[in-house]
Amino acid sequence: MNDSYRREDLSLEQQLVLLAAASRLQSEFAGEFAAETIERFLHTSYDDFAGRFTVVMWLPLFAERFARERLFALARVEGKSTDTRPIVLFLCVHNAGRSQMAMGFFQALAGDRAIAWSGGSEPGSQVNPAAIEVMAEVGIDISGEFPKPWTDEIVCAADAVITMGCGDACPIYPGKKYEDWILEDPMGLDLDAIRPIRDEIKRRVTNLLADLGVFV
Repeated sequence: MNDSYRREDLSLEQQLVLLAAASRLQSEFAGEFAAETIERFLHTSYDDFAGRFTVVMWLPLFAERFARERLFALARVEGKSTDTRPIVLFLCVHNAGRSQMAMGFFQALAGDRAIAWSGGSEPGSQVNPAAIEVMAEVGIDISGEFPKPWTDEIVCAADAVITMGCGDACPIYPGKKYEDWILEDPMGLDLDAIRPIRDEIKRRVTNLLADLGVFV
């Protein structure tokens, strides 16, 4: 086994799963990034989640998904990607409610014509169960999502950044399209209170897609 994966905080099974994830990412980004870069992104992603998530069995999967997103973003920033689809980044505080619902609507409406990412200034440990439930009511499953931070390469790769209540913590980069959506935080609210927030998010996402030239 690669010595970089011999970590005292990982079980042998986790090390093997992480090693397999690195192998997949190296195949996907062959010719774009060195193995060392891919391993670094995978490990830093894993470490971020390990500090917040209690369900250890999902950590390698979350780390692989987030590392893939970050590597895709870096390839875009460095001009190594030929993918020209517009990218929108939805940001809120915990990446557990508003930004996850917005990303869910965006992906459902845009399909493969555009890319949506989300992040939080203070990522939580899980997506708000009530947000998952109200989205399921309209046929959109966000139960497989997880709170994550934003990183420089992800913000730089985005064509539009939509903020929702993260205030001064939200990143500002020149040349980006920014919108600040004033929406109530669904944390602690019941389903009846969250449904109007959900519906307003859908309206705004639909308008955003029209502004970006992505027909829905």
